[in-house]
This record gives sequence, structure tokens and C-alpha cells, in this order.
Amino acid sequence: MIKQETEERIKEFNKVRNWDGYHNGKDLAISLSLEASELLEVYQWSKDDLDCSKKIDKIKEELADVLIYAIQIAQKYNLDIDEIINTKIDRNAIKYPENKENKF
Repeated sequence: MIKQETEERIKEFNKVRNWDGYHNGKDLAISLSLEASELLEVYQWSKDDLDCSKKIDKIKEELADVLIYAIQIAQKYNLDIDEIINTKIDRNAIKYPENKENKF
């Protein structure tokens, strides 16, 4: 769970650097996608795709970037993160009921 103080720290970090003017929805979404690609790059050419324990620090770093941009998008549009996540989980519960066999 993300703490309110962490969300505020993200806001303040951008505010003191005057970055808010550059952080429109489009550019934040592009940045999120780019950071997600950097996270994916950690797994590229892995000998064993399921074991990247030696790369955990890089995974944490890139995941933090992805999460920060996601939070900034939510902040930009005054979205309640808990609300939108729970709404999505509710929709997924209908789409993928417990008794339905899910095949990937």
C-alpha cells in the first residue's frame, strides 16, 4: 500500500523542480510506457526468465519509475488510486469468475 506521504513526496519533488508544466497526460503515459520497457529489458536475454534474483535491484529501480509515473497520471486527473484499482478488480471478478476455468 502506498502511503499518503509518498504521494505527497512525488508531488513536492516535481513542484520544486517546476516539472508540473511538462507533465501532461500524454507525456506521462509515454514515460510510463518507456519505463515499463526498461523494466522488461531487465528480463531480456535472461538465461532463466523466471529467475532474475541477481537483478532485483534493477527490477526495483525500474518498477519504482513505472509506479511513480502511474501515480503522477492519477494525480494529474485527481483520480483516487484505491478506487480505480478496486473498480478494475470488481470488473475483472465479473469477467473472470472464480468457477470459470481460465486459460492463458
